[in-house]
Amino acid sequence: MSRPVRVRFAPSPTGPLHIGGVRTALFNYLFAKKNNGTFYLRIEDTDQNRFVLGAEAYIFEALEWLGIAPDETIGKNEKYGPYRQSERKAIYKQYVDELITKGWAYYAFDTPEKLDELRKRAESEGKTFIYNHTIRERLDNSLTVSREKVEERIANGEHFVVRFKTPINEILELKDIIRGEIKFDTNLLDDKVLFKSDGMPTYHLANIVDDHLMETSHVIRGEEWLPSLPLHHLLYKAFEWEAPEFAHLPLILKPIGNGKLSKRDGDKMGFPVFPLEWKTEEGNSMGYRENGFFPEAVVNFLALLGWNDGTEQELFSLEELTQKFDLGRIHKAGAKFDPEKNKWFNHQYLQKQSNERLAESFKDILNKKGITTTLDLIKVVTLIKERAHFVTEFWNLADYFFIAPTTYDEKASKNWKEETPILLTQVTDIINNIEDFTSLNIETLLKEWMTTNEIGMGKVMQPLRLAIVGALKGPHLFDIIELIGKEETKNRIEKAIATL
Repeated sequence: MSRPVRVRFAPSPTGPLHIGGVRTALFNYLFAKKNNGTFYLRIEDTDQNRFVLGAEAYIFEALEWLGIAPDETIGKNEKYGPYRQSERKAIYKQYVDELITKGWAYYAFDTPEKLDELRKRAESEGKTFIYNHTIRERLDNSLTVSREKVEERIANGEHFVVRFKTPINEILELKDIIRGEIKFDTNLLDDKVLFKSDGMPTYHLANIVDDHLMETSHVIRGEEWLPSLPLHHLLYKAFEWEAPEFAHLPLILKPIGNGKLSKRDGDKMGFPVFPLEWKTEEGNSMGYRENGFFPEAVVNFLALLGWNDGTEQELFSLEELTQKFDLGRIHKAGAKFDPEKNKWFNHQYLQKQSNERLAESFKDILNKKGITTTLDLIKVVTLIKERAHFVTEFWNLADYFFIAPTTYDEKASKNWKEETPILLTQVTDIINNIEDFTSLNIETLLKEWMTTNEIGMGKVMQPLRLAIVGALKGPHLFDIIELIGKEETKNRIEKAIATL
């Protein structure tokens, strides 16, 4: 019987959560939910030198905003806690001791200066220095020093690391759910550091021990971890533990050119690569939330970066993604990030929002601008939302509803002819006499007047829009007129006649 599905997202708190990390979290979440499993979050903070204050809280807030919060983590259903690696420090020593006892690891006393010297010498000979079977027995480690001497050096407080003793002359045939069979030659691998004299494990040891103790069934992570797969496989073998299944996700690529999507790409092209804004003394980095994206739109967009369900469908709720998600349908090749498609998704989700909810958001924007109004904001939103990708665009799309134009678009002003003031004065008279001041009725009466008097539509409609809006933009003109009301409409026409 296969074991229950338990998957994890294990970020390091070294800064804001990159959108690639968010997608990794999302795919783990979807896989867990699809298989009635558990999605847990572990903070991998063994490298205390890179720890950034506020980063851990940022990770939790981001996942909460996106609607993909973990089932288990720090302070929540702590079945396998602690979920912070720095609080698990005491756990790892026994496992590194076990590896040394079994002959799978050894103490190394080489100084950083000595290793640097060896690297430079190799470079001068056009080679790459690798600490592995070709050289390890000629270096300063417990493979070349007596056990008594090793214990004495450790007792004297001498700096050391523990390295994994990679076996030689083996071809590892490993399976990846996304990539299929992958072969690794152990002769080409280095003896990675597993443990440091400060008592902290490196990523590799802590990761394997924690995944085992937390009963992780599948490891779904970015392809940048693919080179670590043979070491992780060998560690499971050394401990005689059942290894989880592995799936390495494709990279999210730059919109233009080659390589992995970076913060610099976002800054250069004006789109966020972080879920939430990140503030530092050097400046702020854009966030999806603060830029007006809906979390559902971000999730939908990210899910389709490297995965599809085999159909032409593009819009999926989180529930639909959960039902249809399949690791076997993830592509091997990297997925190019498309900022315009990103915005398109947000536009689609904006259209799905209730007009009441959008009106509330718009009201907040107006309040910040110090604008109070008696206009029906639900009706305003109904008229403009089709043109918007973001709620933050509402003001630029609808400012004329609240503020009469003081200037008029220069190009559009060419539609203002010699006879225009006379025609618009007559329009004002007609409007003044309309009792049923609804869009349809206003339009019907004005068009009847134009038809009866054989006046071309363009001679009236464009100058009238210019007078009301200040430019040839906006939704159906008579809908605008109905909303701003009779007196405001007359005032704007009269002002345009006087100005233009």
